[in-house]
Amino acid sequence: MKGGVLRAHIALLGCNIVWACDYPFYNLLLGRYIEPMAMVSLSLLVAAALSWVPRLWQAGERIDSKDWGLIIVAALLMGVMRKLLMMFGMSRTSPIDGSIIATIVPLLVLIVSVAAGIDSFTRRRVWGLILGMAGAVAVVLSGGTMHHMQSELLGNVMILTSGVVTALYMVFFKRLVAKYRVTTLLRVIYTLSAVVVLPFGWHSVTEVNFTGFDTHIWLAALFVLIVPTYLPNLLLNYSLRYVQPTVSSTYTYVQPILAVALSVAMGLDTLHADTILFAAVLFVGVWLVITSYNKGDR
Repeated sequence: MKGGVLRAHIALLGCNIVWACDYPFYNLLLGRYIEPMAMVSLSLLVAAALSWVPRLWQAGERIDSKDWGLIIVAALLMGVMRKLLMMFGMSRTSPIDGSIIATIVPLLVLIVSVAAGIDSFTRRRVWGLILGMAGAVAVVLSGGTMHHMQSELLGNVMILTSGVVTALYMVFFKRLVAKYRVTTLLRVIYTLSAVVVLPFGWHSVTEVNFTGFDTHIWLAALFVLIVPTYLPNLLLNYSLRYVQPTVSSTYTYVQPILAVALSVAMGLDTLHADTILFAAVLFVGVWLVITSYNKGDR
């Protein structure tokens, strides 16, 4: 079990490193070369195809009939809704603001866990929740202001809502992850997601001018289509077998650090003083919540 926990933490680190790279590359592509709906459709199609590769060496696994309803909801939430919110959100916000807003997931996991009756509020967690929410709301509302013209309020709200979807999945679908192989679960989720989305998004795919891509755009497009959807979700679902959702959500801290560094280095965004302040308030809030578990603050 100890080895499994260690591998789970390594998987979480890798998962969030990949997701951190999403922000600058999606910012480079979305709206300029590929429309959000086309990106959603293509990425789900590729993820669905990749999810069938393990069947080359794995035997099939039967899904209990009583679990199909929950799996369909998981596909609609994590496969369809989260992807739509992320793609349309990132096309309307800066990579720095988007990555900072995403760090609110541990707080959202706490709220959902308390609502589900599997966790509880303590004084430390309440203060962490207040600070974290204040920081996140400040970043969201900064969209469209003088120093954040690259961000729109709607885009920031979409990124925040995608965090809510992620939190719901991490808390309510952990039972599925414990019951079935991760590869089986993702194969069903992504196949269903692709079937739902492609009829609505295929027209936008046909309008993409692939012949106009130069080498660096092709490399960025291939990266975001092949890597960020299937691989990090494979790692995330594997980790949920061994660690609690609140623990796994702490690794979202990795995302803004790397996303900021990449975005600034690529000349896609600028780091402003107010963003640093809002992020610091958010990070302190998340830190208070996470450390409350280490201190046994219940």
